[in-house]
Amino acid sequence: MGLNIGYLGPEATFTDYAARQLFKEAKRIPFVSIPECMDAASTGEIDAAIVPLENSIEGSVNVTIDYLVHETDLQIVGEAVVPIRQHLLVHLNHIEKWKEAELICSHPHALAQCHKFLHKEFKGIPLEHMSSTAAAAKYVQSHPERNIAAIANSLAAEEYGLAFAEQNVHDYSYNHTVFAVLAKKDHDIYMAPTKEAKTSLMITLPSDRAGALHQVLSAFSWRKLNLSKIESRPMKTGLGRYFFIIDINLKMDDVLIPGAIAEIEALGCTVKMLGSYSSHKI
Repeated sequence: MGLNIGYLGPEATFTDYAARQLFKEAKRIPFVSIPECMDAASTGEIDAAIVPLENSIEGSVNVTIDYLVHETDLQIVGEAVVPIRQHLLVHLNHIEKWKEAELICSHPHALAQCHKFLHKEFKGIPLEHMSSTAAAAKYVQSHPERNIAAIANSLAAEEYGLAFAEQNVHDYSYNHTVFAVLAKKDHDIYMAPTKEAKTSLMITLPSDRAGALHQVLSAFSWRKLNLSKIESRPMKTGLGRYFFIIDINLKMDDVLIPGAIAEIEALGCTVKMLGSYSSHKI
């Protein structure tokens, strides 16, 4: 039986593109929001969920991290690093007058990633937030009577029959998004091994121990474990209460990472494994 893979839809989002590349033979099922997609994986409706985790320009996708930590029992079983190429798409009816567009719509991150272009070409023109770049493209397709534009990818242009008004309108050439593959612990989702791997931990510090974060980092430092990310997020239990997401550039081994976890727990910290997985560059 083939895999059922959920992703942030509709069809032709960057998440859909990542799903197509990682699971070429799987059945892909779109969801309208990140929480709905993750809930479906948590309840077993789908085998795994693919959702955006972090962008090189805009930073972490907080709804993904918070929902993973607070609301589900999912683990990260893989990740895909996808280059982001944003284009200005319009209906064929309006290709000659795209500079007169009355509205630009896209996902908030995509709009932010194209700020310079939008400020230059569409200063004062309203920007409308959509649930995804593909949803914006679909909206433009369904309103041919309006001179409106979407910022989305080439897959969305093909899927929804839109024309390229301008290509590569993103502000920075090095723009990548990390997409996480999430599944329940008892689901065996095969991800091809790669040279690059990570182990992600959630660490909660004791509230009454001075210098705890320094001691936590020392547990990794003297073992020469390279950390690629340290990020704090609120615990949602009161002001001043945070947990930390730490990514180690190594898959779980038998000695170094378990030893670091044991040392950190001995300091009175709580450690939760978020996943140990391969990183795929697409």
